[in-house]
Amino acid sequence: MDFLRWLFDAQIPVAGSSLLLREVIGNVFGLLSALGGMRRKLWAWPVGIIGNVLLLTVFLGSIFGGADTANLLGQAGRQIMFIAVAVYGWRRWRASAQSDGHAITPRWASTRARIGLVSGMILGTVAITPLFRMLGSYEPVWADAWTFVGSLLATIGMAKGWVEFWLIWVAVDVVGVPLLFSAGYYATAFMYLFYGVFTLIGFFVWMRARESKPRVDVLLPDPTVR
Repeated sequence: MDFLRWLFDAQIPVAGSSLLLREVIGNVFGLLSALGGMRRKLWAWPVGIIGNVLLLTVFLGSIFGGADTANLLGQAGRQIMFIAVAVYGWRRWRASAQSDGHAITPRWASTRARIGLVSGMILGTVAITPLFRMLGSYEPVWADAWTFVGSLLATIGMAKGWVEFWLIWVAVDVVGVPLLFSAGYYATAFMYLFYGVFTLIGFFVWMRARESKPRVDVLLPDPTVR
């Protein structure tokens, strides 16, 4: 109990302000999970779950922190979503584990799946925004809804091995970084900023893994050998 109390209360002083230690630790675990995902390692999923649990307590600020702390319901809700989808992704990658140490082979999503991702991103944001506004999420509420829906679709795409899931993360970061800075979650905002660059690298890494083909040497018979 003493450790949990320390973890919830500990802060890191930065330039006259302070950051929650659990926000920093949660984002470190998130970054490690992203690194594992780029390398297609199975451990990426459980490591990510630990970070999700910590960040869930951060974004429900008025419950686990001070009463004047902003609640980002989309950010909090997506941590719960991450945990649920991570269990699915963990099982899917474990079932398709390969002998080369990679848990999955990247592939392009079908045209139908791409249309579904774009439609889901837009329509999901429109549908969830009124709900988040009613629940008292931080303004602009549509941005909170956008990051929630995009995170859901990106995580599902990662579980399925679609290369395009990295580009969805870029779209999430473009909106999520300004939102987090305005709400005062600076550690997560800086992580998102760094993660935006990281996702582009991950996209090209997965694209090359998708395009690489096993080399097959075809030996023609030597007519001089009887």
